[in-house]
Amino acid sequence: MFADRARIYVRSGKGGDGHVSFRREKYVPNGGPDGGDGGRGGDVIFQVDEGLNTLTDFRHVRKYKAVDGQEGGKRNCRGKDGEDIVIKVPEGTVIKEAESGKVIADMSGDNRRIVLLTGGRGGNGNQHYATSTMQAPKYAQPGQPARELELFLELKMIADVGLVGFPNVGKSTLLSRVTNARPKIANYHFTTIIPNLGVVDLDDAKGFVIADIPGLIEGASEGVGLGHEFLRHIERTKVIIHMVDAAGTEGRDPVADIYAINKELEEYNIEIASRPTVIAANKIDAITDTENNPIDALKAEFEPKGIRVFPISAVSGQGLKELLYHVSGLLDKADDKPVVFEQEYFPEFENSYSNEPYTVEYNEEDDEYVVEGPRIEKMLGYTNLESEKGFTFFQNFLKETGILEQLEELGIQEGDTVRMYGLKFDYYK
Repeated sequence: MFADRARIYVRSGKGGDGHVSFRREKYVPNGGPDGGDGGRGGDVIFQVDEGLNTLTDFRHVRKYKAVDGQEGGKRNCRGKDGEDIVIKVPEGTVIKEAESGKVIADMSGDNRRIVLLTGGRGGNGNQHYATSTMQAPKYAQPGQPARELELFLELKMIADVGLVGFPNVGKSTLLSRVTNARPKIANYHFTTIIPNLGVVDLDDAKGFVIADIPGLIEGASEGVGLGHEFLRHIERTKVIIHMVDAAGTEGRDPVADIYAINKELEEYNIEIASRPTVIAANKIDAITDTENNPIDALKAEFEPKGIRVFPISAVSGQGLKELLYHVSGLLDKADDKPVVFEQEYFPEFENSYSNEPYTVEYNEEDDEYVVEGPRIEKMLGYTNLESEKGFTFFQNFLKETGILEQLEELGIQEGDTVRMYGLKFDYYK
């Protein structure tokens, strides 16, 4: 069975707790704190593996966990970092948050390796909390908690051209004729039950990858006949070949078939239906009605709309050269950029606006404003302030949570210092 979907659970490593200990060496009176920091938790990493082409492995293993960081030790020893977990997927895998269905990452194009969940930061040992008034702190910071997600993986094939049509019109025969692919071929409906890929090589033109999509039926856009499972594999294609049985060997009308399939494409994704299209009118060697030639009807209906019609025979090879070179020409005019799905869900920022408590106070002794609490600590651990996106999120966080308003109520002035755990910054409007 071709596995192109999977649901899995992933969890990053918890940060190791900071350690509470004190120097006890002989001849070192009042030695002070020496508790070390906890180790960082392991990350959850996704990586493209060129040797994979299905999601079959995820049917057997559904839970993936990185290793927790270890607790800090005495004598300022830092805990060992947790080991990352690297999850390998085939190119073209789209990673979604399971509940919302929003895209987190598309493992195609330049995305070969991504850190999906970062491990928790290790907590500070008590060595960090010694002050002039608290020389023997008995407190150490706990490590940040692990982060977890339910994910939905979808494999969307990487192909330049999508070959679509009703069942038994000859798509698999065409694929086997023009590529080295060897799909199952027989004279009955739904012989092809999984998508097949093949590479078309042309002597003096650019070759391309073509995907043979299992036969569609009316209602495919609504999931009828496994329509969704099949249609997702043409979402990345740049050119669509509509294949019809021009001879009408099963009593079908090829013109009506084109409109029916196009309707399914439009209802599934209007953008797919608007891509460059050609019509492959197959089985011309079986046409018996010479007076009402269906090729003439197809050309009269679609060529005024800019859609070329190519009479072909997938069995004998008649007309295939003209079809393939025309498709190659359409690809030359198409955008070279791969079709990549944009990120919609950002795990590092989710739940940062939680209802966990925090405090905003003025520390007169250190002459600084202090913002603390689990909510703040969690946000800082998940936000990369060195990135433009992370810094913008940080500014919005201060505004949306009311922290800026509370600082102003306490009388903060421009140039005053604000401390959030290990982060210090000067306040400016």
